[in-house]
Amino acid sequence: MIYITGVTMLFFFAVLLLIATFSSKMSARFGVPSLVIFIALGMIFGSDGFNLIQFDDPILAQQIAIACMIIILFEGGFSTKKELLRLAFQPAFSLATLGIIVTAVTLGLLSHLLIGLPLESAILIGAIVSSTDAAAVFAIFRNKRIEPKTAATIEVESASNDPMAIILTITIISFMQGEITSWQLFLSKLLWQILAGLTIGYLLGKTAPHLINRIKLDSGGFYYVLILSLCFLSYGLADELNTNGFLAVFIAGCYIGNAEFVYKQGIARFIEGLSTFSQVVLFLMLGLLVFPSNLIQNWQHGIIIAVILTFIARPVAVFICTIFWKYSLKEKLFICWGGIKGAVPIVLATYPYVEGLEGGSYYFNVVFFVVLLSALIQGSSIDLVAKKLSLLAGNKTPNPFSFELIALQETQSELLEYSVDKGSWLVNHSLQDIPWPQDSLVTAIVRQEEIITPRGDTVIKPKDLLFILLKNDYQEELLDLLDGSNGQNDREGYSCQP
Repeated sequence: MIYITGVTMLFFFAVLLLIATFSSKMSARFGVPSLVIFIALGMIFGSDGFNLIQFDDPILAQQIAIACMIIILFEGGFSTKKELLRLAFQPAFSLATLGIIVTAVTLGLLSHLLIGLPLESAILIGAIVSSTDAAAVFAIFRNKRIEPKTAATIEVESASNDPMAIILTITIISFMQGEITSWQLFLSKLLWQILAGLTIGYLLGKTAPHLINRIKLDSGGFYYVLILSLCFLSYGLADELNTNGFLAVFIAGCYIGNAEFVYKQGIARFIEGLSTFSQVVLFLMLGLLVFPSNLIQNWQHGIIIAVILTFIARPVAVFICTIFWKYSLKEKLFICWGGIKGAVPIVLATYPYVEGLEGGSYYFNVVFFVVLLSALIQGSSIDLVAKKLSLLAGNKTPNPFSFELIALQETQSELLEYSVDKGSWLVNHSLQDIPWPQDSLVTAIVRQEEIITPRGDTVIKPKDLLFILLKNDYQEELLDLLDGSNGQNDREGYSCQP
């Protein structure tokens, strides 16, 4: 038996990371969510597998998981764009708040009646498994063309519902331990967790971009250190005030990600990479923590709870929370099936054990089983369901090239990316014949996976990808031009510099 200490730990950790990285290709090819593969790798290397690494410390696992979740939630907020929020914010927010409560209560009541679990324990399990996993949803939807409003609803919900599930779980555990003696105190603590967390996240999220723009650091690397410190500060400050740090982290990330500040592209890449690393570490660790032999002991309860969650509790929450917005029956059914479970429920399942609740290992094993079933069945079949409901328009073609404008000082310029459709009026026009806005420049053209250096006589072809550098003030003018809003007469007499 090899314990995870010293050089041996680093060796096996590196091997696990390498295998997990290469296995992500298999995940994309066969449509199996990455989290299932990462967890399976942890189980194979763990005590019930090859017995190469022994890891059975739930307290340490929870501490590592919290650090990983802080980064994952911050990146989830950072990458949630205004366009998605405008498209489906209200129904998604309803699902991310009220939907969590409805799911927990519905699942808890039915589990209590069908399995015979104590009501408090059943509702606790409902709270733990109530959230939709952002990592799984974004990974699955990234290359799919699904009906925009429906996809945006699930994406925004998955990015924003973890804090509510965490708040509800922690509050229920406090109630079960006798720290909350009345429902009035329960509700007041719940409100404090939400409102104070929102406030701290908002204040830090609005302040951070101004700080980043004015600090003028000498090295780009220090901007990564700065954003990471702000990420952990939002959690730490909220935790010191006995409110929910995860909610503060997500809200801060959301406001920062939708603001303009120096070195933003570099910071976005850094946060995305750090979040991916955190997800891999988190799932591998949770796979090491679980004992498959213990999962088998609770498989019957796991299957019953998974069926109730997928086919009753989630649909009840979706139909209640979207009642005031126009969704077709097919769209609602797809939102129901899109409630894929992932990292947060498994991490939350360690809380009862760490807090010393009776049957702590039971919560972990049952929740782990439910998450595996959800990720494996729902995650693998999401394409098929979308096709059956006529909501899948095909796959997105990923762009193999990326250009970035990275500046260490505040700039009023932006690098835009534009794909030329077959029916665009730009087709068969040379760059010098197009009336580009003032101080704008086509910096590169990607054509059939080749980069072309643009010149004045370069002729635009269908499916060309244009990278255009321009001042922020002229962005609307450029969009009007590209959309064909300007008449042909307006385009005469203009030229661009090659």
